[in-house]
Amino acid sequence: MRCPYCSGPDTQVKDSRPSDDAAAIRRRRVCPDCGGRFTTFERVQLRELTVLKRSGKRVPFDRDKLQRSIGVALRKRPVAPDRIERLVSGITRQLESSGEAEITSETIGEAVMEGLKGLDDVAYVRFASVYKNFREASDFKALLGTLGDAAILPVEDESAAEIVPLRPKRIPRPHS
Repeated sequence: MRCPYCSGPDTQVKDSRPSDDAAAIRRRRVCPDCGGRFTTFERVQLRELTVLKRSGKRVPFDRDKLQRSIGVALRKRPVAPDRIERLVSGITRQLESSGEAEITSETIGEAVMEGLKGLDDVAYVRFASVYKNFREASDFKALLGTLGDAAILPVEDESAAEIVPLRPKRIPRPHS
């Protein structure tokens, strides 16, 4: 493996151990040329997957892109990083074990939505709004209806649902 610092052609493995979720091997490496140290992760890949996009274009499956997309949907949400990693690994394993060498982007999107629905409702709605290209509020309303009654908080008083902007009170200045 090339050194990321000096691009030296050979690096030495100093330490190997399973990662936290045991789905990858974490390797600590050192470059004999510059002395730089870095970490790599080795994962099992059952098969090379190709993604068929809506435009008809074919691109190689990118696990990192999947992880970034899920990360964007989960930004600032109280979800542990190991749960995110398990979701990404589960979706990747599901796609690789499907038996197909070519998968549609719709299949990946549906798998992500299904995983996010069980993980975090807000992230599910965020991802769905981009994935399904929502154009108006009624699209959100229809999606929220699929989450069930627990996801929608009841409003006891209709007037409480109205949003009223707050304005600072004007305090009269004393005249001198």
